[in-house]
Amino acid sequence: MSDETRERQYKQPDRGQRRQLVGIVISAKMAKTISVSVGRTERHVKYLKLIKRHSKVYAHDEQGLAKAGDLVRVIEGRPRSKLKRFYLAEVLKSHGS
Repeated sequence: MSDETRERQYKQPDRGQRRQLVGIVISAKMAKTISVSVGRTERHVKYLKLIKRHSKVYAHDEQGLAKAGDLVRVIEGRPRSKLKRFYLAEVLKSHGS
């Protein structure tokens, strides 16, 4: 295997491509912090049936734009605190509308 092929094979992803998640705000009672439930579906290994799973992530919301029930997009970034690793990118759909 040539050096060029080996370099291409083990290349890290671009630093500018951060993980983006879409989920529903389940709590906005903390100061500048929202709790977001991110859902996904997985196929069961043995039975091949689709299973719904979810994860709870904490995101930084500087302006306090998101409210409980809103559909939001969060972006992974540097840690703000012990649990906060995401930032609010945008509110996709407001709960009221």
